[in-house]
Amino acid sequence: TMSLLQGAKVLQTLEEALRKSLPESIKVYGTVFHIRQGNPFKLMALVDKWPDFNTVVVRPQEQDMIDDLDHYTNAYQIYSKDLQNCQEFLGSPDVINWKQHLQIQSSQPSLNQVIEHLADTKSFKVKRTQRILYIAPQTAKKLAPSLLDTQNLPPTDGKPKPINQEMFKPTSLDVTHAALVNELWALGGNERSQKFIERCIQAFPNICLLGPEGTPVSWSLMDQTGEMRMAGTLPEYRNHGLVSYVVYAHEQTTDRLGFPIYAHVDNNNKAMQKMSHNLHHVPIPGGWNQWNCVPL
Repeated sequence: TMSLLQGAKVLQTLEEALRKSLPESIKVYGTVFHIRQGNPFKLMALVDKWPDFNTVVVRPQEQDMIDDLDHYTNAYQIYSKDLQNCQEFLGSPDVINWKQHLQIQSSQPSLNQVIEHLADTKSFKVKRTQRILYIAPQTAKKLAPSLLDTQNLPPTDGKPKPINQEMFKPTSLDVTHAALVNELWALGGNERSQKFIERCIQAFPNICLLGPEGTPVSWSLMDQTGEMRMAGTLPEYRNHGLVSYVVYAHEQTTDRLGFPIYAHVDNNNKAMQKMSHNLHHVPIPGGWNQWNCVPL
């Protein structure tokens, strides 16, 4: 069985239930939060049963998943309280289209065994990516205060150093800047990722700094789950503290809107880890997990 959750009241109930399971449910919680805030990516929330659900899957609507090779669009966020139930639910034909190239995201590393098992039965190959997932201190305080108890945060106030505002001008990205972001994005660099970035620029608040030539030199965006993504600085402008400034300013904006704030960083990216530490970001135990699935 499967229930599609619709209507403000029901989605609010789901959001409140997911809130009790933070930080494990953060990716699904954040996505449902943005569905309730106008749903710019036209996503839908499915549960195995209602109101006492075990598994939640957030995914695009059928009519948006027309390109079988576009795993940026064909993306599913999953949270489950019961792995056995999760396996049955994900295996049922209406929940996930296993014939497409797709990606699954979750803050639950334990889903790996479910997805590996499904890969055998549905015959697709799967590539898992794990990263560090950070939550901003103001979000942790509000949603998961217990995370803060274990932190040995630096004694600083968590604010970045000021930048030269005559040389660098804070503004927003527009769609024409998508190609530049795409070039630098480690998980992008292709035509489909560029289309995805364009959607992100149009759907959510973002921030960038224009350099002396009047073009973006540093930026931060959000994806369809409300996660801060794709932050970067052009190589020739690195080591000026620009990305710290941009990420912090982006956080201030989204925090004023009441958004939950979280972001992932590559395990090898020591510079961004250091920045996250200096901004008092708190690592989440389960981390950031993505499974790219390709039918055989």
